[in-house]
Amino acid sequence: MIHERTILIVDDEPRTREGIRKTLEAWSAGKIRIQTAASGVEAREWLASQPADLLITDVRMPEFSGLSLVEAIQHFPSKPAVLIMSGYADFNYAQQAIKLGVVDYLLKPIDKEQLLQTVQKALQLHEQQRRIQTMQEMVDPKLVDIRERREQQEDTPIGEALAYIEAHLGEPMTMRELADTLHLNSSYFSVLFKEQVGLNFSEYLMRKRVQRAKELLVQTNLPISEIAERVGYQTDKYFIKVFKSLEDISPSKYRHAVNEKS
Repeated sequence: MIHERTILIVDDEPRTREGIRKTLEAWSAGKIRIQTAASGVEAREWLASQPADLLITDVRMPEFSGLSLVEAIQHFPSKPAVLIMSGYADFNYAQQAIKLGVVDYLLKPIDKEQLLQTVQKALQLHEQQRRIQTMQEMVDPKLVDIRERREQQEDTPIGEALAYIEAHLGEPMTMRELADTLHLNSSYFSVLFKEQVGLNFSEYLMRKRVQRAKELLVQTNLPISEIAERVGYQTDKYFIKVFKSLEDISPSKYRHAVNEKS
């Protein structure tokens, strides 16, 4: 099931809490689930068991303050974007909360227009962060290690080879052709590549192509056959076989799994 966007409002004052809820429900027109909690403790328990995209919390609440709530959720697996509400007397608390990664703060009494503008900004930021996190989770760890070493290889034959592969992933490519392009003996190039990259040429090329395919599967609605072509495979049948050998899942199931998680 595709993730339903959720906003959690936390305030011990029923009037404020319900006022914000009604404003956001009218604005979202049923497209976003709006939940409320009457205390920091209730909100912490709620967030421990289910995800939210945005948390809007008052700073000053009895027993468990908004600041304590923000600190408590820092290590939750699914962390929402956070807006805090404060009065003038709470400004120092607001500054502390911003240091904890809070997107912005709203000054009480809450202005409806400012509320909606700030909520939209926070939701957009959360969406960007979620996409970045998803992309990071998709990255092949072996390619990450190679990328970290690549800066030191930029002006070397292998650095040139890696840049060439990156720029021509969608084209037919053999090790001999690449060695010829770099004016190197293919046997020497093969040994040098394995020594400096840590993978042989064919495995590196396969991993780079599958990595690009994963990005296209998540970021676009392109059919599998077109993605196969864009990453250098002449038939989608062979592309699917290679993808499954590396990811233990077909491209279409991979796309579905990531979209479901998102």
